[in-house]
Amino acid sequence: MTPFGEKLRQLRDERGVSQKDMAKAIGVSAAYLSALEHGRRGQPTWDKLQRIIQYFNIIWDDAEELQRLAMISHPRITIDTGGLSPAATELANLIAAHIGCLDNDAVHDLVRQVKRAASKRSSA
Repeated sequence: MTPFGEKLRQLRDERGVSQKDMAKAIGVSAAYLSALEHGRRGQPTWDKLQRIIQYFNIIWDDAEELQRLAMISHPRITIDTGGLSPAATELANLIAAHIGCLDNDAVHDLVRQVKRAASKRSSA
């Protein structure tokens, strides 16, 4: 499941909406909605994302957060380490090879570390 899929399922559950009903309302198939939630589909198109936002009547910060989650929810990514250090290439390959073996605590710890390092770099 992707961050976007998790949030989409949460929104549906909070409102007691079935995939079938939501899919019909926004003009997609229930299979597509299921694939979005389970991470078998990549990011929704801008149009589909806007239909989801309108369907749930999401405004301002919540809409921006849903858009942000969609942007970081591609289930199959490619990391180009060309021009980076050997250590950066090693890190990318280690994560690719072992991400499935990491528990949630380890994943969350790595996410925090990367965000902290990126924040330090952008503020410098």
